Amino acid sequence: MTTQTLDKKITDYVKDTNLQHIAIIMDGNRRWAKQKGLPSAFGHKKGVDALKAIMRACDDFGIKYLTVYAFSTENWNRKQEEVDFLMDLLGQTIKNELQEMHENGVVINFIGDLTKLNPKLQEILANAVEVTKNNTGVHLQIAFNYGARDELVHAVKNIVKQAQTNELKIDDINEDIISKSLYTSSIPDPDLLIRTGGEMRVSNYLLWQIAYSEFFVTKTLWPDFDKSALADAVKEFHSRQRRYGK
Repeated sequence: MTTQTLDKKITDYVKDTNLQHIAIIMDGNRRWAKQKGLPSAFGHKKGVDALKAIMRACDDFGIKYLTVYAFSTENWNRKQEEVDFLMDLLGQTIKNELQEMHENGVVINFIGDLTKLNPKLQEILANAVEVTKNNTGVHLQIAFNYGARDELVHAVKNIVKQAQTNELKIDDINEDIISKSLYTSSIPDPDLLIRTGGEMRVSNYLLWQIAYSEFFVTKTLWPDFDKSALADAVKEFHSRQRRYGK
C-alpha cells in the first residue's frame, strides 16, 4: 500500500468515526535505551523524534487534537539527574522546534501545574503558547508535571472558591462545571487513548476525560511507535462500537 493510499484510507476512517482527539501515554523510552545498551537520555531523545513523526501523522490523517503524557507529578521521584535532563530536554525541544511547528500550523498548549517548573522554562513554554495560539492545525497538548488526581484537586479548589464568592451555587455544580474547571476545558475529551510499551494501566492520566475513551495498548516502545503504528490504532478504533454505557 502506498503512503498516499494509506493516508486516504486512514483519513476516511477518522471521518467515519469522527475521531477528533487522541491521547497517548508515551511509555518505553528507558526500556528502549536499555535494550540497546544506551543511557536513558538516548531513549528520551529518540522519543522526541517519535513525537514529531506522530504529530505529522495526525496532520496527514486529519486528527485535530493530540495530547501526550511527557512528565507526571510522580516523575519527580526519579533520579535528580534524569529529572534535570527531562526539564532541559523539554526547553531545548520547544526552542529548537517552535519555528517549524508554527509554520506547520501546530497549536501548542501545556497541561499540568507549570508553577513548579523553573521560571526560565515557564517563560519558554508560555512563549510557545503565545506564538502558536492563532494557528489552525493540529492542537498539541503536552502534559508536563501533570497528574489527573492533582488536576481534580485544582478543579475542586476553583469550584469551591466560586461557591464561596457566590459566583456559583452548590446545586449548579454538575459534570459540565467540573469539565470546564480542568486543564483540558477548551478541547473535546479523548476518543482514543493509546499506551505504548505494553503496560496495562492509565498511570493517573486524564482520569475524568477518558471515561468513555477507547483504549489501545501496544507492546511497541514509544521510540519505535511510528505513522504505521498509529494507523493500526486508528484501524482498531474504527472496528470498535462505542456505546457510552448504553
